[in-house]
Amino acid sequence: LSCSKKDKVEVILEEATLEEEMILAYKEGLESLKKGEALYASKKLNEAEILFPQSIWAPKSSIMSAYSLYYYNYYDESIFQLKRHLKNYPTDKNLDYVHYLIAICHFEKLSNEKKDLEPLIKTQEKFEYIIENYPNTDFAIDSKYKLGLIIDILAAKEMYIGRHYMK
Repeated sequence: LSCSKKDKVEVILEEATLEEEMILAYKEGLESLKKGEALYASKKLNEAEILFPQSIWAPKSSIMSAYSLYYYNYYDESIFQLKRHLKNYPTDKNLDYVHYLIAICHFEKLSNEKKDLEPLIKTQEKFEYIIENYPNTDFAIDSKYKLGLIIDILAAKEMYIGRHYMK
């Protein structure tokens, strides 16, 4: 071989398909969730949904985005994401879980009987909705249990108010 000859090197760059980009974003989102980076995980999972909205992975990405927010106590953001999911995917097979996660987010925001009544009522309504619309699911069983706790909190609130007026 002579040094004067130049070998031609062909560089072939393959452009990733939209589906491959979506899968990569989904995987990055899951890895970020495992690392505890909730906001970045949610962003990557939303990106996966946006990249390929007609894919079977889009509704899964939407739910996982909301779950990552819930898991790291971003309840209001998770509820917003879940309500968006209900609008975008009204026929999704996981709607029972979506409604349940909304109810759990409301439930986690409850503090004690001295606080506002509205979160209690929202939580109670959502658990009742799950029991009525998805009666044969594990979510309905847990909803019945949580509903009992909510009734206890409502009773404690009544006692608190009664004691206040007794003074």
